[in-house]
Amino acid sequence: MIVRTKKEKRRKDGSYIRFDDNACVILAGKGNKEPKGTRVFGPIAKEVKDNGFNKIASLAEEMY
Repeated sequence: MIVRTKKEKRRKDGSYIRFDDNACVILAGKGNKEPKGTRVFGPIAKEVKDNGFNKIASLAEEMY
């Protein structure tokens, strides 16, 4: 699951979100929304939680 990208992404409200680096979270299995690890460093996009990945969102330090 990709949680941060350098390439800007347009949100539904018309704004753009862009991060300084690329980052991903490895998931536990196919079709599973649980992360394999227990820590997520750095901020993540709020679209992660909007797409149903609540566990990843709760592990993150910040959400933009």
